[in-house]
Amino acid sequence: MKKLIVVSDWVADSLSCQEFRSAVEGFLLKIENPSINFVASTSSTLHTSFLINQIVETEERLGKPLETVIFQNTDPRIQSQNSLEQAEGAQFLIIRLKSGIYLCGPNAGYNFSMIKERIDEVFIYPGFDGGSQFRSRDLYARVCAHLMEEMEDELQIEEVEMGIIPTLTGFYIGHIDNFGNIKTTISQADFKGKFEYQDFVEVKINNVSKKIKYVSNLFAGTVGELVIYPGSSGKITNRFLEIAVWQHFNGKNFLRAKEIFANPKIGSLIEVKNIK
Repeated sequence: MKKLIVVSDWVADSLSCQEFRSAVEGFLLKIENPSINFVASTSSTLHTSFLINQIVETEERLGKPLETVIFQNTDPRIQSQNSLEQAEGAQFLIIRLKSGIYLCGPNAGYNFSMIKERIDEVFIYPGFDGGSQFRSRDLYARVCAHLMEEMEDELQIEEVEMGIIPTLTGFYIGHIDNFGNIKTTISQADFKGKFEYQDFVEVKINNVSKKIKYVSNLFAGTVGELVIYPGSSGKITNRFLEIAVWQHFNGKNFLRAKEIFANPKIGSLIEVKNIK
């Protein structure tokens, strides 16, 4: 049986996690201590996309992609301003990556945009977008169980073109970790030929502009200095850049990166001077 990784904006609620787990186990033909792991996102589909991309990157490099299913459900219904009588959300997709990983979930916003280049096939589940306030438990758990048990042929799905998934352009905050470090969607390649290590880069986030030193790693600056550097996320050969402050945590604490930029939301736009 394949393991299941769940990424959603409801994962921070333990009751929701347990209800979803109970539903998945109820649909499994054989309960063999299924592996179900939860990763909390915010309501930003860009955040969910960043998390999925990093999970896929790690699974493909260090894990077992052929034994992995990823389910996401971040759908803030941003496509509608009117009442939704059946709680309708975005179309439900099932995606197979070139590595063999299966992903599924609503095609809301940018949820699948950052793994677009890895996709082999995309399918929709027609008429599977409404009818429940908690669709993960009431509708999607069955699909997850079938994918875990390699029963995708039992699903009533239709293949569609990859263009159904929106393309992400521009630079954004992809994630903010527990240290207050800002993980961006800016890659090393985006800086190549424009900046060298030790250059100061002007960055604007949340209407706050700062000149930040570009360095090779977090500890290549000085304690208390705001720096931007290739972080721990993204491809080994083309890391996403992080913005952070080196702390010693010895009683003298400096402002963290997220505090310097006035606590921006994940998914916020990042403007870099001299890069269009």
